[in-house]
Amino acid sequence: MKGLLCTLLLLETFVFVVQQQVDGGLTENEISQQLSNEDRRQNPAQTDPRRDETDSQQYCHLSFSDIHAALRELTATVTEQKANIRALETQLREELNKKTDALETRLRDSEKTAEQQTVILEDLNKKTDEMSNLTESQVEELRKGNRDREIAFSAALMESGGGDIGPFTTEITLTYRNVFTNIGNAYNPITGIFTAPLKGAYMFNFSIYGHSSPSTPSTVYIVKNGEKVVIAHGHQDQYAVNSSKGVVLILEVGDVVYVRLWSGTRIYDDKNNHMTFSGYLLFPLREQELCRM
Repeated sequence: MKGLLCTLLLLETFVFVVQQQVDGGLTENEISQQLSNEDRRQNPAQTDPRRDETDSQQYCHLSFSDIHAALRELTATVTEQKANIRALETQLREELNKKTDALETRLRDSEKTAEQQTVILEDLNKKTDEMSNLTESQVEELRKGNRDREIAFSAALMESGGGDIGPFTTEITLTYRNVFTNIGNAYNPITGIFTAPLKGAYMFNFSIYGHSSPSTPSTVYIVKNGEKVVIAHGHQDQYAVNSSKGVVLILEVGDVVYVRLWSGTRIYDDKNNHMTFSGYLLFPLREQELCRM
């Protein structure tokens, strides 16, 4: 019974010493010294020569040796574990620092991108505000300007029926009565004359058609302000003849363009609209643009 009590006391001392080692309070020699003191305290010198007490003391000394060896091994294990923990703490701290740096970099990039987007948004808002400041009169003026630039016409020679026109002993102005398109009303189907309402570059096209004749060709030409510009001519002994021409003219406001039939020539038209005259505004011109030309 006394030997068991001695063993329990030694175990209590062992637990206390291990706790001191974990807390960093004792070295291995200090632990051995403390165990020896505890052993002497629990096992004082005996004057009684009885056999059972001698056996108990021997049992206590044997148990202390075993526990002391186990304590030394456990102390070494605890020291190794403390070193491993410190190494792990260092590794974790380094990884945390790397991740923190990466997050800070991404955050700075995001802030920079957000600033750029803010600048772009401010510019868009500024432009939107400028557009919203247009008054109704300004909008109407813009619309009127666009309407003034919408100039185009296209017409055929005859509204109905069919037959030859010419030959005549003098030149005549052709009146294209079958109007397909007349945007801006710049073409007059009664006179056959186009009058420019706007200074600019205009595109004109015209075509001719006629029956074959050994002696009578088919010839028409386009006129600008009384001057011949482009001639379309066709002449052959058999079958039909046809021709077409186009020209770009620079017109001032009030300039006129029309098509005339050459004297002594003949043309033909019917419901198939062989004879056509068309024109449209390519783009308006200002004074400085005309000077460069």
